[in-house]
Amino acid sequence: MTLFFTDREVAAVLDASSTVDAMRAALLAAYEGRLVAPPRASAPLGGGRMVLTAGHLTGEWYGFRSYDTFGHPEAEQLVVLHDGRTGAVRAVAVGAELGSRRTGGLGGVAVDALARPDASTVGVIGAGGQAWTQVWAAAAVRGLREVTVYCRTPAGRERFAARVRAELGVPARAVATAAEAVRDRDVVVLATTSPTPVLDARDLAPGTHVNAVGFKQHGRAEFGIDLLDIADVLVTDSTAQAGAYEPPMLAARPPYAGRLAELGAVLAGAATGRADRDDVTVFCSVGLGGTEVFLLDRLVRLAATVVA
Repeated sequence: MTLFFTDREVAAVLDASSTVDAMRAALLAAYEGRLVAPPRASAPLGGGRMVLTAGHLTGEWYGFRSYDTFGHPEAEQLVVLHDGRTGAVRAVAVGAELGSRRTGGLGGVAVDALARPDASTVGVIGAGGQAWTQVWAAAAVRGLREVTVYCRTPAGRERFAARVRAELGVPARAVATAAEAVRDRDVVVLATTSPTPVLDARDLAPGTHVNAVGFKQHGRAEFGIDLLDIADVLVTDSTAQAGAYEPPMLAARPPYAGRLAELGAVLAGAATGRADRDDVTVFCSVGLGGTEVFLLDRLVRLAATVVA
């Protein structure tokens, strides 16, 4: 029987700890070659694109996610999980929640692997769904004592701070500038739709870890090369996807490409992560292909335990 999940059901079953655990397992599976995850493919369709990501956990399952860039008000993502032995469709998820939690979970793994063990403050630029799941996941791997948030609209940042206080039980406050949001923070989240830098790297304290979720390409990026220049550790979840961006991803071009490591390799101990308390670490999130399907498989397993 094929299981069907809406955003409401995804939110009811997938908590932050389970999501981070699943994404940690996915990154290690990709590093070990068990998760086959090619770069995303897209089809220009006049006024927008249809985008497809796919993955195959060898011997277990395969599947895909599809979404579009038309910007329609009721646009939804589709994630499909096939049984790897029979080809049967095991589960389908429709909506934005699974993909958003997947991205947050990857960010949570990055915080856990690269931020200082005693990191407790988070500064956020951006106040949308992607910013939320980054903080949601960070709270699952670190004991947070304060979150500061900035976005362009005062009402938006006040709503975000109120949600952090209400749902995570973490003190949070809205601030008037991006510099104030990131100053003296242990972890910084960039999760905007800005095509131009929203961060001045000089505002970061020594030892900061940065999760960059938004645009990060040449000529279209929410941060500048000043952030890459000060980074002691530069990591992504897929160097293959980073290299396949068009236009190219900033961190995948010289002189940074030679320093860009995979988060899965850091988890496996094959690449160096934070070596010093004052290291600035940067995670350029690209959304490793197949991780949405990996998370849907975990959702199916968790849902089965809830029913049992």
